[in-house]
Amino acid sequence: MTPAIQPRMPWRVAAVQALPHFRLSVRFVDGTQGLLDLSRLVHGNDAGVFAALADPALFGQVFVQHGAVTWPGEIDLAPDAMYAQIRQSVPA
Repeated sequence: MTPAIQPRMPWRVAAVQALPHFRLSVRFVDGTQGLLDLSRLVHGNDAGVFAALADPALFGQVFVQHGAVTWPGEIDLAPDAMYAQIRQSVPA
């Protein structure tokens, strides 16, 4: 039997939790963690597919799939961009 593939890129998401006001608590496989405020993305004039996440019930259904933050309806966020944003906000 072949062992399951374990994602090793540091920017792969290990855990995510929806928080009030369209924020996410995210932890990556390398232990980096932080908060992301998605309120502008969800409510912006150019929200596109992310406009559906303005429904708090849908926003709260966030989960991790293949190392990425994902919602029902095949909505997901690029984990490498989230990782870079959180790393920039962590004091050196």
